Amino acid sequence: MKLNKLLRIILSSLVSMALLQPLLAQNTRVDTILNEFYHHPEHVMVTAHRSAHLVDPENSLAAIRKAIKTGADIIELDVRKTKDGVYVLSHDKNIDRITSSKGEVSSYTFDELKQIPLLQNGQATSERIPTFESALRAAKDHIMVDIDFKLDSLEDAINVCKIIRETGMQKQVLFFVYDYRYTSTVDSIDNSIAVMPRAYRKEDVLDILKNYKVPVIHVDPGFYNHTLMGQIRSQNVRVWLNALGKFDDLEKTKKNSGYDSLLQMKAVNVIQTDYPANLLKYLRERGLHR
Repeated sequence: MKLNKLLRIILSSLVSMALLQPLLAQNTRVDTILNEFYHHPEHVMVTAHRSAHLVDPENSLAAIRKAIKTGADIIELDVRKTKDGVYVLSHDKNIDRITSSKGEVSSYTFDELKQIPLLQNGQATSERIPTFESALRAAKDHIMVDIDFKLDSLEDAINVCKIIRETGMQKQVLFFVYDYRYTSTVDSIDNSIAVMPRAYRKEDVLDILKNYKVPVIHVDPGFYNHTLMGQIRSQNVRVWLNALGKFDDLEKTKKNSGYDSLLQMKAVNVIQTDYPANLLKYLRERGLHR
């Protein structure tokens, strides 16, 4: 009897562990971030511009890993294409600023780019321009990704969405479009990929809210007002605003002055910055970040 009882206990424990395992497997860092993004609009999310690019070369795998370690919620990645059709990361059309070589990204094959070190503060590093796919794999299960799509063709958009799908990154990605009317284009390619449209004026915001289902809208301070942004928030849509330039520059002059000024715009709940570690500290001290 004692042996049978022991066997029943062991069997019950094994069954419980088997049932629990899928739940444990789902509990990744990005699950926490996604829960915050979609269900806790009272918390401000932090985006690392070009990843943690003041620490490591911009758009590099090292900068992605650093942004994750810093605790950022989202990284921004700029997507371009090489001469031989490989999708890679580069903000600029050419590589003059980020390497010691010159020329457009599209004039190099990927094998050629792999031979060219990325610079940091003018010094060569061990980092190279990464493929878009390798960047997604580095981010997977760790952080959301804002894709700044620098290409023009529908074919490229289809191919980029295919890479997102093949890496299983649909739920982690925001596909940024400069013209909000292209939201429907991305939706037609893969409606499991969330789109972040940019609005340049009040009328854009109203049209987006009326005609598109998006989780976040990129706005500018120039047309910010509490009533309009309240309309965005009332539809459970986040308000994204950049600290880049004015507000980040104020921070360099006087600590907290830039963020104090930006957060006078109280509806803003996603901020892109060149200083993610500083912004995270600021928000956490005020109970505005998880």
